[in-house]
Amino acid sequence: MTDEAIGIFDRHAAAYGAQRRRLVPSFDAFYGAAVGALELAERAPGRVLDLGAGTGLLSLAIAERHPRAELVLLDGSGAMLAEARGTLGEREARFIVGDMSGSLPAGPWDAIVSALAIHHLEDDGKRALFTRAFRALSPDGLFVNADQVLAPTPALAEAYLDWHRRRAFELGATADEWTQARARMSADRCATVEDQLAWLRVAGFVDVDCVFKDHGLAVLVARRGALAA
Repeated sequence: MTDEAIGIFDRHAAAYGAQRRRLVPSFDAFYGAAVGALELAERAPGRVLDLGAGTGLLSLAIAERHPRAELVLLDGSGAMLAEARGTLGEREARFIVGDMSGSLPAGPWDAIVSALAIHHLEDDGKRALFTRAFRALSPDGLFVNADQVLAPTPALAEAYLDWHRRRAFELGATADEWTQARARMSADRCATVEDQLAWLRVAGFVDVDCVFKDHGLAVLVARRGALAA
């Protein structure tokens, strides 16, 4: 994530979590699909790394479903991780200020997850991250990315943005909140579902799929094979 993007999220950290349900259409289904994807593994996740963890909403959802999981939250914004500590409350977790475009915390991890973060990387950065995630996972480990995705055509991109705006206002977002959201979108570097599924396969993953999609929101899942090198 660029310094500009980190600065944007530092400034909006305090209000970010509370705005999610107003600014993320299909919030429950979107996050629910990400957590549910972890059940594609043969066993409950032990060690879970949350990339671009933000205010900890995805980690909280995982902790509620898998209370024994060891959670490590990585984010470039210290202000966001400060909010995440409050989100998780008394739950055990480790918080690391760090850039997901660099080396990942030492694995192996049973699951590497992310929500609304990886789209801030350029496409080369996404591909490199997918490779690092593959190498950091344990055999049969899962990579789950719940994220904004690029529409396959400009016409659909315009329609998806209009849908997002209308749904946000229907969910109670204010004009100021939408303006702030649009400012954060200036840091977006989205890629299509098709491209990202292909990059995950090139990285070495098997059982690669999109398990949820609603306009510009998608949940991608990929498994590291048991015998992968």
